Amino acid sequence: MKRVNNILIVGVGGQGVLLASDILAQVALEEGFDVKKSEIHGMSQRGGSVFSHIRFGEKVYSPVIPEGCADFFLSFELLETTRWMYFLNKDTRVIYTDLKIPPSIVAAGKEKYPDNIDKIINENFKETIKIEINKHIKEISSTRYINTFLLGILSNFMPFNLETWKKSLNENIKRDKEKNLQVFLYGRKIETK
Repeated sequence: MKRVNNILIVGVGGQGVLLASDILAQVALEEGFDVKKSEIHGMSQRGGSVFSHIRFGEKVYSPVIPEGCADFFLSFELLETTRWMYFLNKDTRVIYTDLKIPPSIVAAGKEKYPDNIDKIINENFKETIKIEINKHIKEISSTRYINTFLLGILSNFMPFNLETWKKSLNENIKRDKEKNLQVFLYGRKIETK
């Protein structure tokens, strides 16, 4: 694989964005690719915006995805989906949830949570997969497993072996290993067409 693959993962603090990026980066590394990763997590403890760039290929020179060059976009929170669109292009595969975690300015009543996000996403990208969390909450049991659930969905589009995914999950997840694996495998079964 000569070309570099670019995956952008976004969400808010506490959703496991950084853990998801660690798992994905390790999988790519174990599969023999050169991997670079860049992340911002300064606000992660306060529910602020968190993002991670993961790039893999035969040779990767920079950890940062150039604007407009993401191949895959994995968004754990609806508003965060729009915040990072400048990294995407019309061919980016967008996997996003309808989960809303209002930013502090919305929670304080000073602003309104936008209601046209789905329209914006669908007008700008050909490949969109919207995950309605309430349809899956029984199987995943809690939104705290959203990271491994969405990684399971993303894994269907990645050129990696299932056993490598399982190994990385086991090595990176410290608590609830069995539950996280179960949720990941459930995510792999989600119909995305």
